[in-house]
Amino acid sequence: MSKSLRWILSLVISLVILCSIVYVNRTDIALGLIRIAMNSQRPVGPNQEVQWSQNKETLTQNSAERPPNIVMILADDLGWNDLTFGGGGVAAGTVPTPHIDSIAEEGANFTNGYAANATCAPSRAALMSGRYGTRFGFEFTPTPPGMMTVVGLLSEAEDNRLRGPIRYEDVETVSYEEMGMPPSEITIAELLRDKGYHTGHIGKWHLGRSGDMAPNGQGFDESLLMSSGLYLPEDDPDVVNSKQDFDPIDRFLWAALRFAASFNGGADFEPERYLTDYYTDEAVKFIDANKSRPFFLYLAHWAPHTPLQATKEDYEALSHIENHRERVYAAMIRSLDRSVGEVLAALERNGIADDTVILFTSDNGGAGYIGLPDVNDPFRGWKITLFEGGIHVPFFIKWPGRIEPGTEVEAPVHHFDFYATAAAAAGAPLPTDRKIDGVDLLPFITGEAQGLPHESLFWRSGTSQSALVGGWKLNVSDPPGRVWLYDLTRDPTEQIDLSKERPEKVAELQAALAAHNAEQAPPAWPAQASMAINIDKDLTEADAPDDEYIYWSN
Repeated sequence: MSKSLRWILSLVISLVILCSIVYVNRTDIALGLIRIAMNSQRPVGPNQEVQWSQNKETLTQNSAERPPNIVMILADDLGWNDLTFGGGGVAAGTVPTPHIDSIAEEGANFTNGYAANATCAPSRAALMSGRYGTRFGFEFTPTPPGMMTVVGLLSEAEDNRLRGPIRYEDVETVSYEEMGMPPSEITIAELLRDKGYHTGHIGKWHLGRSGDMAPNGQGFDESLLMSSGLYLPEDDPDVVNSKQDFDPIDRFLWAALRFAASFNGGADFEPERYLTDYYTDEAVKFIDANKSRPFFLYLAHWAPHTPLQATKEDYEALSHIENHRERVYAAMIRSLDRSVGEVLAALERNGIADDTVILFTSDNGGAGYIGLPDVNDPFRGWKITLFEGGIHVPFFIKWPGRIEPGTEVEAPVHHFDFYATAAAAAGAPLPTDRKIDGVDLLPFITGEAQGLPHESLFWRSGTSQSALVGGWKLNVSDPPGRVWLYDLTRDPTEQIDLSKERPEKVAELQAALAAHNAEQAPPAWPAQASMAINIDKDLTEADAPDDEYIYWSN
């Protein structure tokens, strides 16, 4: 063999070896590139003190001219079984949530409260607009560049997953910053600001960052934005982390996220301390600054969304929990409940608790990818499914003097009802130039209104769709080309599929869903992939051939 031929052969072998190494380690390489790309974005500076606008006027309590303050507290991925209200709670109920529970105990609990979607951003669009997000094309959750590709690669690498993702090739999409709620929507913040309210947003937004899609362009006078989603730097001495190697989303988030906030569109800076506590401190400061004028505070917590990070103090307070992952998660719930308690205490301290409407809910149900099987107990399914575990959420309203403590409402209600209820409490007329899907819930709480707030409710995210009509619920997923039918009045946890026994009811709900879809707009950006989600198993459990599953578009 000639010297030149040996050189060529050696080069070919080297390239084959290199390609093999790249292929075998492709997911780690992809995560590394994501980390480099994210760190090369806007720099994160040191903490900056937030200067909330101060109102110096003298408070006139019980004034007929003064509408109530409105505080909307939104948790992220809170499971139905995360609260001790109603006998639940993390770690068999050993992690009490007295402050969140108190909102229901001292106000109204909607036992059939529904999120607008099984993932976060479309639910937020409905909360802010009072409408189905699909009316203006907000169907899919915005994901940062590379996320769906990396999550797909990681999913395919899992040996215990029998069903891989479906990728849509040559998808033309808009930038992550432009995936949002169009400025043409009239947000609840805009309605209330026009009624004389001072409006403030703290925490997650996820409704677009380009131009007037950002909070300050959607009716908020002031906005302390979650620029990225670490609760503390990974190596902070005061943090305890729990990483889930079995979860592709978790692995992406640890590579992509930073510890960062920004105020009113300014430069990114590090929050002063653990993210949930930091948002709480700033919410209290906002209340203190605005106690003498009507205000709307939208406190959109990141907790208990992954990555799972807790303070050492909260973690050490729960030493009875043996499972590390569950203990970190429980510590996050503990800090979330403490946050609600401090907000309620600030209202009391400032003498405005009786003049404040409190709204509390979660953007969707608990996630199966955190590996805690009881997170949505007793409901079936997870976040990223339209089974009850994904959309049946805590839904509380408190208004002292107007809502009788301990009121319970069984009628199905929806996130967009918060919009109409807050507007009615403030005396702000609803827009008349568009369909508003939400209704004022107060008459149904007090018994003044007869019937139901809604005869039907609908959900849609590409391949997964659902209809709730007259107590019957239809779930659809194509692929795999399945329909499920449940009589929720008798089977609220969706155990008995009646689709074969009641084909006429399936046809009825399919027709209702088709009529609803005919009123909706096309997606403002396309889905990039559809992911297989096991309905009954969390990600710590291996798939079996006969498991039931859906495909979720994003």
